[in-house]
Amino acid sequence: MKLTDSQQAFIQSHEKEDVLELALRYKGEEISFLLAQIAGRQAAEKKIPSWYRNRDLLYPQQLSLEQASSELTARYKASLVDGGDLFVDLTGGMGIDFSFLAPHFRRAHYVEKDEQLCHLARHNFAVLGMQQVEVHQLEGEAFLQQLSIADLIYLDPARRDAGGRKVFRIEECSPDLSLLAGELLEKAERVMIKYSPMLDISLAVKTLRHVKELHVVSVENECKELLFLLGKETVEPLYHAVNIHRGGERELFTFTPGEEQQEALYSKVPGRYLYEPNASILKAGGFNVTAHRYNLQKLHKHSHLYTGDRLVDDFPGRIFQVEEWFGANRKEIRRFAAAVPKTNITVRNYPHSVAEIRKRWGLTEGGDNYLFATTLNDGQKVWISCSKL
Repeated sequence: MKLTDSQQAFIQSHEKEDVLELALRYKGEEISFLLAQIAGRQAAEKKIPSWYRNRDLLYPQQLSLEQASSELTARYKASLVDGGDLFVDLTGGMGIDFSFLAPHFRRAHYVEKDEQLCHLARHNFAVLGMQQVEVHQLEGEAFLQQLSIADLIYLDPARRDAGGRKVFRIEECSPDLSLLAGELLEKAERVMIKYSPMLDISLAVKTLRHVKELHVVSVENECKELLFLLGKETVEPLYHAVNIHRGGERELFTFTPGEEQQEALYSKVPGRYLYEPNASILKAGGFNVTAHRYNLQKLHKHSHLYTGDRLVDDFPGRIFQVEEWFGANRKEIRRFAAAVPKTNITVRNYPHSVAEIRKRWGLTEGGDNYLFATTLNDGQKVWISCSKL
């Protein structure tokens, strides 16, 4: 399965070109395989850079990196495990998460029903020097039946149905872990499950029943995945909202659902500074606890913007200095639009979208000004003009 010198040369010489155009220019028995390698490397360059740097790794011809983890999120998962004797991945896929998790264990089982993916996995794991790995072409549920005990079981359930349509509920994903969670914990001390960020967190915690930790993982403030860590003991789950930057730095905010129950204080008007939590905190639902943790006040129950007259340097999100704020009436908006025709607009709990605001008032994107169109606690619609710190 190793690439020949001529295949490597073809891939390297055309790596920056459009794969569809290459398909029109070149014909032959192996061209679809070579184009798959080019497409895979193009996708891996930013998403899995360590794989991209290894020219001996191979990619499937029906490549879909849509559900596959990035290297940043895979490394984050690996940071959550203590290692042990046996690791099992019941939904192997491309093997990205597996390749970062397995080295922490003395033995590792990769389980995948697709024959092509299993062939590639054997090759790629050997290239990566993962000698402790066994590859099994089998349904995950079937392998679970024959498994004795493992230190960690990992699953990333398929999020498309038989017709190729996206699904988000736990019961719709494959395998359906609402039926398997108990059995998984009979076979492993720890279970880690990855789901789409579109999943309803509170419903998922109730469905899985054994959640010890939830990790909401974002990369550069874009929510990428939800990680549920299951355990045998019954405890209040600990929520971790993490935002990973491209350089590897992480913003981490941890809280429990119980802490969120205490209502935040509300400000009548914006203070000197405005704070916008990162995407992971918002997805995790850490609205009240954020206000209490940083001694800030909310603008409105549903606006999820925070304010205060004291600068909080370590706030996990964006920080702005308020330049002015005004009621969203025609006179004030016209005055602002004439003075600041270029601004970066964010809408929070406001009746109009960013596109609608831009079109109606002729505001263009960009510049150093940041505008928040939102609602105060008394229901007043306002615009808040800021500079980013």
